[in-house]
Amino acid sequence: MTGDRRAVEHLLGRIQPLIVRYCRARVGGRERTLVSAEDIAQEVCVAVLGALSKYRYEPGSFLAFVYGIAAHKVADARRRAVRNRAEVVPELPDCPSDEAGPEQHAVNGEMMAQVTRLLHKLPSRQREILVLRVAVGLSAEEVALAVASTPGAVRVAQHRALTRMREMIAEETG
Repeated sequence: MTGDRRAVEHLLGRIQPLIVRYCRARVGGRERTLVSAEDIAQEVCVAVLGALSKYRYEPGSFLAFVYGIAAHKVADARRRAVRNRAEVVPELPDCPSDEAGPEQHAVNGEMMAQVTRLLHKLPSRQREILVLRVAVGLSAEEVALAVASTPGAVRVAQHRALTRMREMIAEETG
């Protein structure tokens, strides 16, 4: 059991940061959904551990397996947020905060809304590649494994997606 426990701890230590970044990139902050990216990432970790007995090893397929589970958990969280229209009210702080004020939050929110809106105009494969490469910070090789592609194709799709986003921004501002 000690070996199994160490293996589980090692596995979670390796995948948990990647999952959290992925979830943050996909759902953003708690303001838009009633559950945080960290909570979703926790659900993903539990689901990965539960599904390990069914997983059949193939070289390069484990990250795709993990991101597949993560994509489903993010979709589940979005469905729950849509069904539950309750208004999230933050707790009042006990003391003043050095965090950004309401104006900065508004500007950041507008920028995130614009990026999210533009991302949703991209084909789903390009969108997924951009999230994994830019927001999560995976290498082209890691993304290729996650989306069942080649590193070269990932780089091309990323370039095309970024070029299209630039064009869309120019159309909106020009």
